[in-house]
Amino acid sequence: MTTNDTSGRLDEAYERLHTTGPERLGRLSNHAPMVVESLAARGQAGAVHRWLDRYQDRLEEFPAPVAPVTDDDWREALGDVRRAADWIAHFTHALAERPWRDVLAEWWPRLLPGLYGAATHPVIRAGHAVRALEAEENAPRLAELAHALGYWAARHRPVSGVAALPGAPTAARSLDAVPAVRSESWAYPDRLAVVRALPVWAGDVTDPDTARIRLTELVRAATHRYATHGHGEETMLVHAATAPNAVLRALGSLPRTLWAPSLHAAWTASAAVTAMYAPAEPVDCAPPARLTAEEVVERALAHGDEHVIKLTDTALDVGDERALAAALRAAELSRPLV
Repeated sequence: MTTNDTSGRLDEAYERLHTTGPERLGRLSNHAPMVVESLAARGQAGAVHRWLDRYQDRLEEFPAPVAPVTDDDWREALGDVRRAADWIAHFTHALAERPWRDVLAEWWPRLLPGLYGAATHPVIRAGHAVRALEAEENAPRLAELAHALGYWAARHRPVSGVAALPGAPTAARSLDAVPAVRSESWAYPDRLAVVRALPVWAGDVTDPDTARIRLTELVRAATHRYATHGHGEETMLVHAATAPNAVLRALGSLPRTLWAPSLHAAWTASAAVTAMYAPAEPVDCAPPARLTAEEVVERALAHGDEHVIKLTDTALDVGDERALAAALRAAELSRPLV
């Protein structure tokens, strides 16, 4: 599904949001750009500004610039969150000079190794921005891609030193094989630091079309798994599904040579989140009875939590009853936005 907003409300929301920063309190991502695109894509453009009014207290001012990012020093600026404004300015300039798909193709392989930063929110934001641009190219949507890529660069965090464990033939069984890690800290960076081994799944895939098929399988498996395992951490485990789905959404706008590397990075991200927040035991979760996709979206909107809305959006991409059950489970586990 594309972003089917012909009212201009999504673009108005983007303009409203681009005066705010990508984070608040120095560590929590600004989810509003992702949520408003999800709502517009699911026929709820009329609710975009009402939802933003509810979220307004969680927005902070746009950060101050430090120094321009240049072609000579961009590597040194990667992962420096103090340079968020500089990175956003860099991509704003690049997207004004060149077609957005060319900029995306150049920077995707540079940013892909660091998609684990900020709990994968930057790549998720980029996936939403790409979907919006595929529907319509205009100034607010180009600006949103600049903000998304700039945030990704500023929070760029590679993962290394993870030992390879035997995987399984399917994504679902490989997620089941992910060993849980335990940490006294509940914080994402601390838990990511103690992930030392993950199963290898689809590691031999090099064909682009096969990579797309496997990535679609991963999104489905991770979404289904949330219904039975989301109670391990109702917020963080959402990203095991939404991060690979963001990568999947971007594939069609990327050169085919980047599809297989994107699959491998998405698997590692999904598996790492699964390891960090897996519950001790799954629970039973029955599919909903006779609920339509539109009714599930309306429930997510009424609930209001940003992660509930984004998981619902991904569940609708998957499109089956087990995925809708996962969306409803997220609403059941999460605190409503008030």
